[in-house]
Amino acid sequence: MSFESWAAFAAASSILLVIPGPTILLVVSYALGQGWRTALPMAVGVALGDFTAMTLSMLGIGALLAASATVFTVLKVIGAGYLIYLGIKLFRAGGALKAEPRTDAVSAARMMAHAWLVTALNPKSITFFVAFLPQFLDRHTDFWTQMLIFETTFLTLAFANALGYALVASRARAIVRNPKAIRIFNRTGGTLLVGAGIATVAMRSGN
Repeated sequence: MSFESWAAFAAASSILLVIPGPTILLVVSYALGQGWRTALPMAVGVALGDFTAMTLSMLGIGALLAASATVFTVLKVIGAGYLIYLGIKLFRAGGALKAEPRTDAVSAARMMAHAWLVTALNPKSITFFVAFLPQFLDRHTDFWTQMLIFETTFLTLAFANALGYALVASRARAIVRNPKAIRIFNRTGGTLLVGAGIATVAMRSGN
């Protein structure tokens, strides 16, 4: 695996992680209702949930990689289309971040478990990883080494992203509730995702 592939994976992962989904809405809800103390347990829970979903996905991808080069190539093309779809959907999203403050008193362990369950059991998580990861895997490089590097990178970014969202939501609540700021954020991220998908298709066409 080349440094360029790793850098592209890290950049694309960063863009995808900041898109507000069920996990981020949960993180923001706890932070809005209970402040900065929720940041660490929620971030740990999110990382554990992503570890669960990503590991299951990588094992399935590894089986496909070993079984058929053609199937793996088709999966990469489908994944590129999925990135474009996500980008268009994000670009057209509204400017609201619908997260209601959670004021129910719960322990740090329960918050962490809640974040893990929401992240790991979201049906879209495994679908996302199966479509996304093949874009960056090299069939001629050891799969298990790539799996270790990609998981470590993604989980580090996921932890930092969840921690950042929680801290911002607890300290600067006006930002996460500002429709204009969210709209600009969505359109920028959507444009970058569409560009990533098109670039992947172009690379496949050039091979």
